Amino acid sequence: MGRSAHTRRELLAASTGTLAGVLALPALARAGRGGQTRPGTVALGDVPRRGVTVELDANADLVGLQWERPAAAAIRLRFRGAGGRWSEWVSAGEAGHGPDVPAAGPVTGEPVWTGGTRTVQLVPDRPLAGARLRTVDVSAGAGARNRARPAASRPLAEPRLDAGAGQPAIWARSAWAGSDSPPAVAPEYGNVELAFVHHTDNPNGYSPGEVPAMVRGIYVFHRFVNGWNDIGYNFLVDLYGGIWEARAGGIDQSVVGAQAGGFNTSSTGVAMLGTFSSVDISSAARRSLEALLSWKLALHGVPSAGEVTVRATRGAQRWSIHRPGERVILPRIAGHRQADLTDCPGNVLFAHLPSVRQTVHGSFPEGARLSAALARPAQQPPTAVREVQGRLARQDGRAIAGARVLVQARDVSRRGERVSERTLATAVTDGGGAWHATVPAARGAAVRALCLDAGGLGATRSPDLALPQVDARINAA
Repeated sequence: MGRSAHTRRELLAASTGTLAGVLALPALARAGRGGQTRPGTVALGDVPRRGVTVELDANADLVGLQWERPAAAAIRLRFRGAGGRWSEWVSAGEAGHGPDVPAAGPVTGEPVWTGGTRTVQLVPDRPLAGARLRTVDVSAGAGARNRARPAASRPLAEPRLDAGAGQPAIWARSAWAGSDSPPAVAPEYGNVELAFVHHTDNPNGYSPGEVPAMVRGIYVFHRFVNGWNDIGYNFLVDLYGGIWEARAGGIDQSVVGAQAGGFNTSSTGVAMLGTFSSVDISSAARRSLEALLSWKLALHGVPSAGEVTVRATRGAQRWSIHRPGERVILPRIAGHRQADLTDCPGNVLFAHLPSVRQTVHGSFPEGARLSAALARPAQQPPTAVREVQGRLARQDGRAIAGARVLVQARDVSRRGERVSERTLATAVTDGGGAWHATVPAARGAAVRALCLDAGGLGATRSPDLALPQVDARINAA
């Protein structure tokens, strides 16, 4: 969400049709390889503070703005939808999302879902130079809202690992992406130490049948306009309580997103589909948010209560209120605004977060924590096997004995759309919660320890452990 708001006078002027002018321009949408819809571009030039109305000659299911100067601006946007009705005003300025190392280029605002429109109005809080409207059509010109159909069934994301209060139903990425929306590259993996809660700044009046198209539209914008590797968020939650796998790489993995500049490598990101600056989230959406956070944090051995200290990365240079390298104390369940220069996740949703934390903590007050490390110093001569060890304990440090631990290697294919784990060895924790296993040495493999039932507390996994690379001749011996 944008960094500042417009005055009431500016918004009233826009709503009564006193914007600076009308631009009748084509959306220039084109189809890419594999049927993937690519964004169109409408050159607007300089946009004054009074704003502009843009008339398109082709359908746009999602729109967003780019501009060359200034470096930051707050922008309000609305569109004319079905029956000629105007949508509510939503923020379309830059929102502090993004990768840890931002790419050079124009400033890009947040995408706004329309469900189908040919008329867009926008009002910046300061004049914009070199502006252009980017449009996405995911409905072959018909308007996604007109084509929305409730799904009879959707595939659920795998794997099933009951943690915390249990794993909620999560719709698989294929439910919105199909087979022609791949990531640009394979995912990166970091560590989950906290969760950020966002909102997407889209109007709230969408139907359940529109949601897959909404997610697909956001993916197209994030990948082809922002230039990111994939959709930015790890998960999305809709108004009806649906939870959606977003960024590829595995729902049980520590996938690095592009959702909190400066803090992506240490967090997971959940975005609520809608705008919650002055409107409340639905009870179904809140229940799903709480269930998802309970599961995801418990799986990674992260307590839901309290705070964590994380270090801001280079992404903080552009978006964050913190300096790169600064050690930052954040809640384990944080609003996006607590790390970056943004109003996200909206005042109303942000006000819910203290009670969300209480509910999530109540669902798993006693989580487990599982560690994994090399058992021998890396300076020792390389061998065809590696010894790994760790400890399983409750969050308060009490050991969990007699639990079965799997040591697994991650296999990633199709740029992260297919992720699986191979079990290399098993172990059982002793009276002090310690475990030890010998695994085959691999060339730079990432392994994790996983316990499917940690003393009755459900599944928990360790952070990734990178095995040192060994000479291929040793593996062949």
